[in-house]
Amino acid sequence: MIAPNQMWTLIMELAFCAGVVVMISRARSGQKVPAIRKVSGLEALDEAIGRATELGRPVHFSPGIGDFQNAQTLASFAILGYVARMCAKYDTRIITTNRNPVVYSVTEEIVHQAFVAEGRSESFIPDDVRYLSDDQFAYASGVLGIISREHVATSVMMGAFWAESLIFAEAGALSGAIQIAGTANTHQIPFFVAACDYALIGEELYAASAYLSKDPVLIGNLVGQDFGKMFAAIIIIIGTIMATMGNDSLSTLLKQ
Repeated sequence: MIAPNQMWTLIMELAFCAGVVVMISRARSGQKVPAIRKVSGLEALDEAIGRATELGRPVHFSPGIGDFQNAQTLASFAILGYVARMCAKYDTRIITTNRNPVVYSVTEEIVHQAFVAEGRSESFIPDDVRYLSDDQFAYASGVLGIISREHVATSVMMGAFWAESLIFAEAGALSGAIQIAGTANTHQIPFFVAACDYALIGEELYAASAYLSKDPVLIGNLVGQDFGKMFAAIIIIIGTIMATMGNDSLSTLLKQ
């Protein structure tokens, strides 16, 4: 039984799901779907890793300080997999730092599998996937020490960050590292934009797996969601204009 005043909510949810399914089906069948726009931060990953390779210095990756249930942490895994594969391909050392013990176990396996996939399992160094501390600023201190001692050439920070974001970015800038960062925490985005070479803003972090893999199914899913968001934005704009003109019929309809 449908709850009172939820009929239009149900209809819009079903329409949204149908749009996503249609786009995924089109992608699977090889039909054309809209392309994802260029994301500068992700485009720069290869260049940044290449620079570290040329200098013979390591790449640092931080998945943020969120736990395993944080969507941003899950999104960071896809980027870590790509970065680790590129490092394995170029035989470049990658140091991954973790605050959460569960996330640490996952990142260790991601990096290991990336080296195995590139046929360089012997180059994988387990000690370079490091659990530092579950305390926010103890973890931050550990990362600062690693960036300084290891002379990191590239620092990639993707995930959920809070007060430590600018601390990391300043340390990387002082060491001369190329920095690519991304977070959906809006209160930390300005610090990454100001102190890093490239920054992924908001939902660009979640779109990374589709962008990097070029998987048509993931792209279809992303495009379907974006169409749903655009439709919702149009409804909001139309409703606002109608309400401003004293016509609340759309609002009344959506409440039914």
